Amino acid sequence: MINHKNSSILGLSLIALLALSGCNSSDTTNNPDTFVGNPHEVQDDVIAAQRAVLASSIVGKDVGAQSPRDIDSSRGSNTKATITAPASTAMYLCDIHFHKSAEHKGGQFTTYAGNGDGHGYGGGYKYSGTLTEAELATYAIADEHNPLYSGDTIETHYVYSSNPSAELGNGLGTCLSGWTEETQPLLRVETQVYVLVNDEHALDFEALNHVSKVSGRNQAEHIPSNTGTAIQYEGSTTGPSYNEKVSPLQVSWSVRPNIAKVNIETVENWFHHNDFDEHHGHAVRNLVINLDLLSQIK
Repeated sequence: MINHKNSSILGLSLIALLALSGCNSSDTTNNPDTFVGNPHEVQDDVIAAQRAVLASSIVGKDVGAQSPRDIDSSRGSNTKATITAPASTAMYLCDIHFHKSAEHKGGQFTTYAGNGDGHGYGGGYKYSGTLTEAELATYAIADEHNPLYSGDTIETHYVYSSNPSAELGNGLGTCLSGWTEETQPLLRVETQVYVLVNDEHALDFEALNHVSKVSGRNQAEHIPSNTGTAIQYEGSTTGPSYNEKVSPLQVSWSVRPNIAKVNIETVENWFHHNDFDEHHGHAVRNLVINLDLLSQIK
């Protein structure tokens, strides 16, 4: 997936990348509580300005395709040579984290959550279906920046590396353990969008994220298998730090188009007991719409 002949930009950006960890909405159909961590929704021109800076930053440069994207559209004109990562079963699970609201758009998550605060909190996309009053019964997980409520949508990233030295841990650092420009690992992200519901009979987030050792490789074997055929495309790492610059690391993505419902209480339990030092929902990167920064989905 990563072009080994064009690695200088990756080396220069690695330190900044490793420093990374990884909604305010006017539509309250699926979220009866208001977002308390971000009372200020930025105007459209703020997001437009960020996209303009991103576009200007790539002029004259050979950059790879970016993420997140609209998975319902196959359009893209970025042709930078990449190597597609193998199936996740042939790779090593190294990180699990999630973003509050889906970073990708498409399938069953097409409702815009809003512009957010301009820094990734409050943006993204939400489940476009409806939930019952019982599923929406108030349950809150407190967090200074990104509290979670019944009805919220989350996008979970199961990050795999081709690096045999990759171990379970927090962030991309563990996936790139022992990384050099000559031995750049390939990365794949298996992606599942979940909706948090107040229902003890819904899926258990801890069970979904259980890690097993299979043929010597850490694997997340319980990602739902009934949420549609995953959309496969070539992109990048995400996160709001790349709203105005490209991500240097390339990723093979598998994004399932349908949601699955999880018991919100089990998400809170997972925060207390997980191998990835995860305690909150991450912020989202602006949807990438510049065709020069999107690969064509085949």
